[in-house]
This record gives sequence, structure tokens and C-alpha cells, in this order.
Amino acid sequence: MGSEPVTASYRGSGVDIEAGDALIEAIKPAAKATDRPGTMGGLGGFGALFDLKAAGFLDPVLVSSTDGVGTKLMLAIESGRHETVGIDLVAMCVNDLVVAGAEPLFFLDYFATGKLALEDAARVVQGIAEGCRLSGCALVGGETAEMPGMYAPGHYDLAGFSVGAAERDALLPKLVSPGDVILGLSSSGVHSNGFSLVRSIVAATGMGWDAPAPFAPLMSLGEALMIPTRLYVGPVMALVRAGVLRAAAHITGGGLPGNLPRVLPAGTVAVLEGDAWPMPPVFPWLARTGPVAPDEMLRVFNCGIGMALVVSNVASASALLAELGESVTLIGRIEAAASPDAPASVRFASMPAF
Repeated sequence: MGSEPVTASYRGSGVDIEAGDALIEAIKPAAKATDRPGTMGGLGGFGALFDLKAAGFLDPVLVSSTDGVGTKLMLAIESGRHETVGIDLVAMCVNDLVVAGAEPLFFLDYFATGKLALEDAARVVQGIAEGCRLSGCALVGGETAEMPGMYAPGHYDLAGFSVGAAERDALLPKLVSPGDVILGLSSSGVHSNGFSLVRSIVAATGMGWDAPAPFAPLMSLGEALMIPTRLYVGPVMALVRAGVLRAAAHITGGGLPGNLPRVLPAGTVAVLEGDAWPMPPVFPWLARTGPVAPDEMLRVFNCGIGMALVVSNVASASALLAELGESVTLIGRIEAAASPDAPASVRFASMPAF
């Protein structure tokens, strides 16, 4: 009798279904910890359900956002630091929801790789679950895609999708007008934008990710740059519920000049005092080491302000933020443009010191 014929298999082609199932089992406890009012069911179904009525909404408008973390993933991969990049992913999505006045409700993730490394993937998704827990939104599902030949060994990609809701009459922005004041909430560092430039600057220095960070000597360079994006859900939603917030801008790629005008009406100018807030030391280091011109720094990075808030009652807003432990800075004001039809813009009355 001849030998048994060799048969093809999915595992033989590079896809391990059992490893994917093992990942789901490994992250179920972390996902379960993100449950909130409105969540229905758990991981493993074909679709996730959410009950808006159970979440307490009367006349809700749904708000959605999707994003990734860009080439910060390369730093995570090269430095072996996978624990916090999931928090970045959640933050990039939910921080965009709250500027519409929307409470984050649930989150889904997409994790794609050539060959699933179970331990690394679990660390990434556990970080996603932690970001959801801190944001008060449920991790209700996602997709793990193992695609041999699509990614270099050890590499992976991430994308996130979040949904929130706001009562119709609480949607932002609204009623922004000259005379309003702009408050700034500090960033934790570079967050998740501009890492192609960051990596280029670091490569030119010849430094490794394990070297002491020149701007944070008690940390390695990789550790300092991997500090996750701040989650602004708590303070922004507190202002929304108090009815004192007129507009908010999540300061991501494009910086203050590119993001603040997105929430301002035509005929207004945001006049910013660039020397009013403390600058995290990573930004002067990048500016000097690049070197990077000030205008380019402001266009690429958040430069120390991760969320800009437009309010009319500064005292009430500042007091509420102080109660939450926030360090808030008055960074500018809204003025009338020369023409009522002029597109909203930003002008720096003074420049940050890089």
C-alpha cells in the first residue's frame, strides 16, 4: 500500500485558528471588566448589541469615530513595549467622541498580523480593555486577522472603532462667540501623532530605545516616548453635563492650528498665548535635535495641549476641572475675524518657547 497523501491545511499555510481562539479566551476577563449599563451579551457573537434605553438616554444622537495609532506601533514593536499601545488606540477614538458632547458607549478593535504571537497580542488587547475601562465604555468585540505574507515577522497593525451618544440638545459645538475663553488640558507627551518624524529624528541620533531619554533621564527613550495618549473623557463629559462647555477640540495631527478651527464658527479667530502653558520637555528636545522649525512643531505635534476647551464662564469651568484634579491653563480667547464670512482660524499672540 502507498503512503497517505499529504493534504493541505490552514495551519500549514500559516493561519492558526486555535491560536485565535486562545486569544479570545485570554482577553475575556479583561473585556468583561469593561461592561457598563446598556451592554448586552459578550465576546464571541457575530455582532454586538447595545441598549441605549438601558444606558439612560431619552433622545439620543449616535456619534462614531475610528482611528489608529500610526507609526507609534513601530516603536512598540521595536522596543517590545506592547502594554500601553491599546490605551493609545482607545484614546484616539474616544477623545474624538467627547468633543461632540458624546459619552463613549462601546468599542471594537481590529488586530492584524502575519503570524499571531499570543502573548504580545494579549498584552495589546488587555491595554485596549484598560483604555475602555478608564473611559467608561465597553469592549464589545473585534477582529483578529492572521494574514501570512502581509506583515513582516513580529509586526502587527491596529485600528479602533468607537460609538458614543449624546442627548440631541447637548451636542457640541454650540454658541461659540467672540469673548469666549480657551482653556487647555495638558498632554502626557507626544500622544499618537507625528511618530514618523519622531522616529526619523531618533534614527539620526543613533540612539537605541533602551538608551536614557535625554529629556527624562530616569526613563529609557522607548519608555518615555511610549507614555500613552491621555484620556479626556472624564473632564470633558463633566463640563458637558454641567452645561458650561461650548466647544472642545482634540489636538492630534495638525496641532492647535489644524484642529481648533474645526469646532469654531466662521468669522472667528482663536487667539492663543503660546507661552502660557508649560511645555513637556520632549518637545524642546525634538525641536533642537531635529532641528524642527517652530511652525512645523505646532503643525505636527500637540506641543503640550491635548484638549482645548471653549467656555464662557471661566470660573465655573476651572473650578469643576480643579475638583477633578485637572491642571487647567487659560491659553487664549475667541475674537471676531475681520470678515464675518472668513473661515475660522488660529493666531498666536505669542509663540511657545521650544
